[in-house]
Amino acid sequence: MDFKIKKDLVFFDVETTGLNVLKDRIIQIALIKYKKNTPEPEELQMLINPGIPISEESMKIHKITPADVANKPTFIQVAKQLYNFIGDADMAGYNSNRFDLPMLMEEFHRAGLDFNIDNRLLIDVQRIFYKMEPRTLKAAYRFYCDEDLSNAHDALADVRATVDVLKGQLKKYENQDFEDENGLIVEKPIRNDMEQIHQFTNDLTQIDVTQRLKYNDKGEMVFNFGKYINQKVVDVIKMEKQYYHWILEKDFSVQVKNALRKLVKEHDLKV
Repeated sequence: MDFKIKKDLVFFDVETTGLNVLKDRIIQIALIKYKKNTPEPEELQMLINPGIPISEESMKIHKITPADVANKPTFIQVAKQLYNFIGDADMAGYNSNRFDLPMLMEEFHRAGLDFNIDNRLLIDVQRIFYKMEPRTLKAAYRFYCDEDLSNAHDALADVRATVDVLKGQLKKYENQDFEDENGLIVEKPIRNDMEQIHQFTNDLTQIDVTQRLKYNDKGEMVFNFGKYINQKVVDVIKMEKQYYHWILEKDFSVQVKNALRKLVKEHDLKV
């Protein structure tokens, strides 16, 4: 099956030193790039020296040790190669919206590269799976591909499996409607249309992947945490400029900081 895409689509997966998006680092990355009207996808994978310790918990999962990455390049050294490989492509992965994507964005930010996702379609295969058949990648592979997944938690094996799972999902749900917990019917939401899948699987009220900002029912940006939860961001900044600067200085994601900077510029706020 060929994906119906309007521009490049990159499937990717990362293995990391731990699970903290802001503080941990990537130690392995694999990408498969599909191009419109090009029959064969292009693959890229690499091990990366994180420059910080790898947690014991993470090593138990991906089996990558400090010795494996000791002589590998740092992310900063390969950032431009990865950035150019992805280009303006839409992004796809497994649990990528909640973990892999923000992890990659933070790494690019540390390397001085602005990896903006505003104009990209985001295809998180896990969200299709969890909505239609709630389970794990290994179970998803068995369910949709009728095979057992070997080499789980190797980045390239995982991303290849993710490609196969999405193909299996497109076949299985081609003519199936979706009914949510409120009885709302969505007709045939899983079809070979990446924009449709993006719309169906993503919560479009959320502004950033760490869920610190969101849109209210009027389409206004509001805080989704702390003492100003559910209050309009623009009103808070007008009232307390120091709160804006506090966020810029603290451990918030680059996506949150860029959203606030953009809002300040659009409203010509004096900060």
